[in-house]
Amino acid sequence: MDTTLQDPLVGHVLDGRYRVDARIAVGGMATVYRAVDTRLDRVLALKVMHPALAGDASFVDRFIREAKSVARLAHPNVVGVFDQGTDGSYVYLAMEYVAGCTLRDVLRERGALQPRAALDILEPVLAALGAAHRAGFVHRDMKPENVLIGDDGRVKVADFGLVRAVDTITSTTGSVLGTVSYLAPEQIEHGTADTRADVYACGVVLYEMLTGAKPHTGGTAAQVLYQHLHDDVPAPSAAVPGLPVELDELVAGATARNPEIRPYDAVALLAQAREARAALSDEQLDAVPPQARAEVTRNGADDRTSVIPRAIGQGNGEGNGSGSDTAEPLHRTSRLRMPPPQPAPPRRAFAPRRGLLAIVAAVLLVLGAGAGVWYINSGQFTRVPSLLGQTEKEAAKRLSAAGLDVKEVRREYSETYERGTVMNSDPASRARIRDNGSVTLVVSRGPETVKVPDVKGLPLAEAKGELKKAGLAPGIVTRAFSEDVPQGSVVSTDPRAGTERHPDSAIAMVVSKGSPVEVPDVTGESVEDATSELEDAGFTVKVASGRVTSQEEAGSVARQSAAEGARLAKGDTITLTVSKGPRMIPVPDVVGEKVDDAKSTLKAAGFEVEVDRPFLSFSDEIASQSVTEGDEAPEGSTITIRTKGGL
Repeated sequence: MDTTLQDPLVGHVLDGRYRVDARIAVGGMATVYRAVDTRLDRVLALKVMHPALAGDASFVDRFIREAKSVARLAHPNVVGVFDQGTDGSYVYLAMEYVAGCTLRDVLRERGALQPRAALDILEPVLAALGAAHRAGFVHRDMKPENVLIGDDGRVKVADFGLVRAVDTITSTTGSVLGTVSYLAPEQIEHGTADTRADVYACGVVLYEMLTGAKPHTGGTAAQVLYQHLHDDVPAPSAAVPGLPVELDELVAGATARNPEIRPYDAVALLAQAREARAALSDEQLDAVPPQARAEVTRNGADDRTSVIPRAIGQGNGEGNGSGSDTAEPLHRTSRLRMPPPQPAPPRRAFAPRRGLLAIVAAVLLVLGAGAGVWYINSGQFTRVPSLLGQTEKEAAKRLSAAGLDVKEVRREYSETYERGTVMNSDPASRARIRDNGSVTLVVSRGPETVKVPDVKGLPLAEAKGELKKAGLAPGIVTRAFSEDVPQGSVVSTDPRAGTERHPDSAIAMVVSKGSPVEVPDVTGESVEDATSELEDAGFTVKVASGRVTSQEEAGSVARQSAAEGARLAKGDTITLTVSKGPRMIPVPDVVGEKVDDAKSTLKAAGFEVEVDRPFLSFSDEIASQSVTEGDEAPEGSTITIRTKGGL
C-alpha cells in the first residue's frame, strides 16, 4: 500500500505555492516530499519539519540555519536551497530536487565498490565540503545518507541542518549531535567539532565504500562509541586483500584518532585523494572487491549514477540474471581454478649422485642470479611515505619509520596547506628512493599576508599608491565629513591599519569631505548677489538654463537646489533657477457676495485674500475689491476685499 496516501500533506498546496506530490523520505526531524513550485513551474524537494517539533525554537533555528548556510555556498556539489518559510504549523525548506538515490542505497544494493567508483564519489563530496570549510562552516553529519547521486551521475551533499561556523565551539549536554558510526573521537569525548571532524567522517565513508561495511560495529551505540575512542579504523586491505597501500594510507590519515594528524580540512583531503588516484594503475582502480554484489537493474535502464559502472554480463535484473538465453548467470566472486595435479614421474631406482648435485647447483645459481637482479633493481629501494598535510614532526616520524631521514626543511607560503604542515617533498610521496635516503620537506608558512599600511591623512591618490606598494588593492571609496582631516584625504580604512590581509585584498577607504558648511537662503536675490554669497561660502554655483514662473520678481532667484540650512562640503555644486516673474491672471468680480463666498472665489482663482472691515461695520456683504473685475494681477498676489457699513 502506498503510505503517501495517508500523508495529509500529499496533494496539499503549502504556503499557497508548493504543491506536494509525493513523499520521498522520513527522518527523525523532517519529512522530504517531491513538490512543484506552482509559481515557477519547477519540480523541487520540500523538507518539512515535523509539526511536533515546530514549537521548539532550537529546531526551528536549525532549519533556518541550514537555509542560510547553504544559500551562501552556491556550490555545484551542494544541494541548493531555494526558499524557507512557514505555513501554519509547518516549517519548510524548498530545495533542489535530485532524481536518483543516496550513497546508502548504492552500498545497500552493491556492497563494496571498486576503488575508481569510490574515489569518483569521494572527490565531489570533498569538493562540496571544502567549499563549506573555506566559507567557515562545518557539516558535522557526513554519512552515506547525506550523499545524493543523481541519475545523471552528479554527486551532491545534502542536509546541512547540523552546520556550525568553524570558529564556534559546539558542546552538548547529555547528547551528541551527528550519527554514531561517523562521529570523530573529539565529538564523542568533548562534544566539539571543527573541519577535521568532517574529514574523519569522510574517511569512515571511504572505508565503507571500499569494504562494504562500517569499520566499527557493535550491539549498542555505546560499544561503537567506545571503539571510535580507543581503536583505530582498520586498513581497508585487511578486509579486501590486494587493495593498494595508497588507499590504506588515505583512510588512515583521514581517520586518525588524533585530529592534529588528520588533513586540516576537506580541501587538503581532496588533494591527498587525487594524489592517491594518480598513483594507482587502471587495474588497481577497476579491481572488483570480493564483497561487491552484482548490480540489479530493471530492463537495463535504471542506472543510478554514471560514477558506478554497470555490472558486466548481467541479465534483466530478475533473479540471478538469467532472464535471457544468452545472458550469463551473475557470480558473486570470481575464483581462479587451478589445473589438476600432474602425476609425478616414476622415481628412478638408482639416480646418479653427481647428476643430483648438478641439478641442485643449477637451481641455486638461478635463485642467486634472480636475487641479485631483484636487489639491483628493487631491493635497494623503498617508497617515500605519504606526507602531504602532515605536521613537520609527524612527517619526520613517518620517514624515520620507513628508514629515511630529513635532508632539509624549506618553508614556503601556501593558500591550501595549514601553517606547519607538509605541502610538498623531494622526492614526492610514493616516489622510489634508495634505502636510508634523505627527503627534503617543503613546509607551509600558511597564507602569505601583508599588513594594511597607515594611510590616514594622506590624499586619496597618494593613499592608493601606498596600498598598491604594499601589495593590496584600493577598494570602495566613501566620503564623510571630518573636522580633523582635510578635504580629499583619507579618514580611515577598513580593515584598519596594521591588520594582516592576503595580497591583493581590497581595502575600503573613507575620504574626508572637510568640515560641513550650511547653505544660506538666496531665493529672491539677484543672480549676481546669490552667486557671490554662495561662492564666498565655498560652493560652486551653476545657473539653470530655463526660467520658471514664481512669486519672485523676474530676474531674481526663484529656487535653489540645496535648501537653506543643508550641510554640504566645500566645492559642492548648488544650482540656481531664475524666475521669469509671476503669472498674470484675471481677477473675478466678488462685489455683493458674502465674505466667505468671496474668499473662496478669489482663492480658487489663485489669489491670497485679505478682508478689510470698516469701524463699527456689521455687514457681511462685499462693497469693493482692491483690483477691479477684469483687471489682471500676479498669481498668488493678495486681493483686499472691503465690507459695507461703518461710520
